Amino acid sequence: MIIRKMEEKDLEAVSAICLASFLQSVADSLSDEGVSTFSTIAASHSFGERMKGDNLMLVAESDGKTVGVIELKQGRHVAMLFVSSDYQKKGVGKKLLAAALEHARTDIVTVSASLSSVPAYESYGFECKGATGESKGLIYQPMEIELNSSMHAK
Repeated sequence: MIIRKMEEKDLEAVSAICLASFLQSVADSLSDEGVSTFSTIAASHSFGERMKGDNLMLVAESDGKTVGVIELKQGRHVAMLFVSSDYQKKGVGKKLLAAALEHARTDIVTVSASLSSVPAYESYGFECKGATGESKGLIYQPMEIELNSSMHAK
């Protein structure tokens, strides 16, 4: 398995992975507004637009197939972390997160975790910080991880 920067050719596959994982594990717990909001955020054109900004996007590739994605906004916030269902619980998310955190530009990296993903983030070393929130129908748990300052880029 390799971890590499996302390219335009990955947009459709990345969008499909995010939407499939979301529909499988998160969508049932949200309102129609939340599902619609996420569908817009995870659309391939939305990823394409965010690629142009201050967002690091990495993909995990296995046998030439894209199987996971992580998006680190402004070197400080995990905006997306999704792994294809066939590759979950096999260390793909952990490898993507470790690769992204190497590019962190702060001592504390945050994530607004879907409630179903909180245990996974806790296993990666994140801690819950504050009460759950809601934005445009998406329900999330604020979490953060404190990095050893020698761990990340300055």
